[in-house]
Amino acid sequence: MKKNVLKMTVATLVVGVTTVVGGHLADAQTINVAQGDTLSKIASENNTTVDKIAQDNNISNINLIYVGQSLEVGEGGTAVPAAQPASTTQSTQASQAPANTQSTYTTEQSQSTSTASSSEQQAKEWIAQKESGGSYSAVSSTGKYIGRYQLTNSYLNGDYSAANQERVADSYVQSRYGSWSNAKAHHEQYGWY
Repeated sequence: MKKNVLKMTVATLVVGVTTVVGGHLADAQTINVAQGDTLSKIASENNTTVDKIAQDNNISNINLIYVGQSLEVGEGGTAVPAAQPASTTQSTQASQAPANTQSTYTTEQSQSTSTASSSEQQAKEWIAQKESGGSYSAVSSTGKYIGRYQLTNSYLNGDYSAANQERVADSYVQSRYGSWSNAKAHHEQYGWY
């Protein structure tokens, strides 16, 4: 008799947790981030909120998603944390960007950045933290250097969007140093890159 009660309790527990399946929300859909996507755009297209997507996918910086990244969107509760790609090193400095401009930042990254090794991504993030605290809206005290990687307007051509900052920084580092790791080594030695 106790055996039957135990079976019924286990069956009830299994039914109670079926909203999460293999790290995914049972009634959510999985989407892959495309070039030009932002969490705001994805939320709007899927009738949900940026906060809900961030919560369900354990995203700590709503301004940082990657091309090709899989996201769960939809209702059904919080997903079990799924493995993040190696390139999702995220800034803890998102709060430094003005709250009223966060939704205007595009969060795409170039394909070459999203597939970079984790050591390259870590070197890139290290430089961003040293240069601007990770903020796309940072401006140097002289006003000459702008954004997350503190590039000049002549490099950015007046386009201060996150997407352009990422593209220009990747191009600059590739042409000058060959890699983010080499740029970091230069920064450690001279205090700039």
